[in-house]
Amino acid sequence: MEKTATLDKVCLPIGEAYGLPNEHYTCSSVFQEEKDILLFDKWSGLAVSAEIPNIGDAVPIHFQGTPLFIVRTKENKVKVFQNTCRHRGMILINSAKSIKGAIRCPYHSWCYSTDGNLISTPHVGGPGRNLHEEIDRSKLGLTEVRSHVWMGVIWINLSGNAPKFEDSMKELMDRWADFDRPLFHGGKESSFTIEIAANWKLAVENYCESYHLPWVHPGLNSYSKLEDHYHIEYKNKFSGQGTKVYQQLKDKEGNVFPDFSNLKAKWDTAAEYIAVYPNVLLGVHRDHAFAIILIPDGPEKTYEHIHLFYSQEDTPEHLRLRNKKQWRLVFDEDVPVVEGMQKGRHAVNFDGGRFSPVMDNPTHCFHFWVANEVQNGRIRKS
Repeated sequence: MEKTATLDKVCLPIGEAYGLPNEHYTCSSVFQEEKDILLFDKWSGLAVSAEIPNIGDAVPIHFQGTPLFIVRTKENKVKVFQNTCRHRGMILINSAKSIKGAIRCPYHSWCYSTDGNLISTPHVGGPGRNLHEEIDRSKLGLTEVRSHVWMGVIWINLSGNAPKFEDSMKELMDRWADFDRPLFHGGKESSFTIEIAANWKLAVENYCESYHLPWVHPGLNSYSKLEDHYHIEYKNKFSGQGTKVYQQLKDKEGNVFPDFSNLKAKWDTAAEYIAVYPNVLLGVHRDHAFAIILIPDGPEKTYEHIHLFYSQEDTPEHLRLRNKKQWRLVFDEDVPVVEGMQKGRHAVNFDGGRFSPVMDNPTHCFHFWVANEVQNGRIRKS
């Protein structure tokens, strides 16, 4: 009851609210609780579809201890399955590969189609007998995980309890309808990973707000100033910030990335950066977009997998490299402050902190969501 009462303070109006207590950043048992309530019960980011560009491509991924793999089926659909054979639980795929025929279990050679159907059970009825009346192949396909691809991200709902993706994300999909189109990943020039010694929620909180720009991102703030930004808040869904003065990257000859076609006039100068709860950070601009998928590794380590997307497949490589370098600089600048907050969370008398009623609204919005979801999760389990 004590933790639930403490979380009540987080759900107060922003001028009265306190931040989440320390144990939500440092405690293993609270991390496990949040994993079930916030990551497994919601639509979480897993990977990007660009990791499996060709039919038959398959990549194994562990998500919070659960072995999974993503695959592009013969029908060119992206699917996610548990990476375990239905026979004895053997891991099916150990490394990224291209599946030409079937997915074969390396233990007893049970085979599955890329759609997950069990298609072969050699010697299951004895030597030379590949069928048995008590082994119903139609009921022993791979366990599929609910998934959806949007903004280049593969989203999953491990528990199976979340509303349909389109219902869960309706408000954001409507807001960013201009970008609901094919996005082209720039390959190696457009992805990188940053490891941070901090809880994943601190990365979300930092991304939500522009308050820190003058001190943490002086270069960015020199042309996209603090006063040029606005808040984006949608209670219990997402929050973030926008800028009214986005400047396109140019090379020495003045070349820029081609714009997305038929954008509303607002996007001529605006850009938006939204944290989609729980673990995906998205950014959109007139000429490119990005996704950051936060993968927690316990309560005090997080991997940020960053992917950049463009309007066309054949964007200039030198510009992609410059764009990657520019964003890498910005995101690297955040690392010391995010890790510094994690260290600060070990101060036993820290009360969760207070919020600026004017500047911290998107971050308080996220704290409110975490506290509300955890409280409701505790009630369901009691």
